Amino acid sequence: MAKKHRAYWKGYLRLSLVTIGVEIYSAVESANDISFRQIHKPSGKRVNYEKVVQGIGKIETADIVKGYEVDTDTYVVIAPEEIDALKLESKKTIDLVQFVGADEVDYRFFERPYFIAPADSLAGEGYVVIRDALLKTGKFGLAQVTIGGREWLVAIAPLGEGLVMEMLRYANELRDPADFFEEVPSAKPQKEMVDLAVQLIEQKTSAFKPAAFQDHYQEALKALVQEKLKGNKVVAAEEPATRPSGANIVDLMEALKRSVGQSDSPKRNQKGAARSPTNESTGGKSGQKAAPKKKRKA
Repeated sequence: MAKKHRAYWKGYLRLSLVTIGVEIYSAVESANDISFRQIHKPSGKRVNYEKVVQGIGKIETADIVKGYEVDTDTYVVIAPEEIDALKLESKKTIDLVQFVGADEVDYRFFERPYFIAPADSLAGEGYVVIRDALLKTGKFGLAQVTIGGREWLVAIAPLGEGLVMEMLRYANELRDPADFFEEVPSAKPQKEMVDLAVQLIEQKTSAFKPAAFQDHYQEALKALVQEKLKGNKVVAAEEPATRPSGANIVDLMEALKRSVGQSDSPKRNQKGAARSPTNESTGGKSGQKAAPKKKRKA
C-alpha cells in the first residue's frame, strides 16, 4: 500500500458481490513541471488582477455569474444553484459492470492513469483475486466513478503486482480523424520506398525504455531555478492521510460463487444439459466460454 503519497480518492471496488476497500493515487508526477507566476519586478510581489467590465470598470465578485456563449456577445446565464443541482452524488463505489479485451480500447480514449491500492489487509485477498482474474482473461474492467460531481468513465487493468485505473475520454470528446486526413494521397506509394522505410524501422526497433527519454526544456528550467535559489529550499508540510475501513468480507470464495450464480442464465451445451456456473473459469459470466489466455506485460 502506498504510504508516501496522498490518496486522490478512497472508497470501494466492487465485482458483483465482492467488495473491497481501495485507495486511488495519481500515477503521474505533475510536480516535476515548472510553472511561473507574474511578478512586479520593482517590489518582487506577485501581480494580482482585478475583475473589470468594458465600459463599466471594476466590479464586485458577488455580481459575477456563469454564462454559456451561444453567439457573439450572447450568453445563457446559469445560476450556481442550477449547476449544483446537476452535480452527481459522489458515490464511494467503483462497480465493474463490463469487461473488454485489452486490445479493444483505442489508445485515443486514454487520458490519465491512477494506481489502485488495497485500503488495508482485509482488502488484500479480494484485490489479488480481481487482479489475477483480469490478468488471466486479458481483460479491462469498465466502470463509471463520480468524483467532484462529475462522472468519469474508467478502465481498470492489472499492472505488475497491482491494478491501474485509466481515466477514459467519452466518445463525443474525440474528433473525427476524417476531418484532418483529407489531403492524404489515395495512391499507393512505390513498394521499394515502403520496403526501405520498413528496413529503417526494423533497424531502429528496440524495447521501450521511457527513462531513456528526457524533457530537456524542463530539465534546463529546473537547473536555472536551482541556480536562482542559491541553496534556499521551500518545504510544504504533508497532511496526515486517513482511510476508510475495508469491507467486511466474511468468505471471499462464497461471495465469488454467489456472484457467478447471480449472472445470466447458463447456456445449454450441445446435449441440451445446462452448464453449472461453478464450473466456469474465473472472470466470465456463467455459461460463457473461458477467454483465451493472454500474457500481458506489466
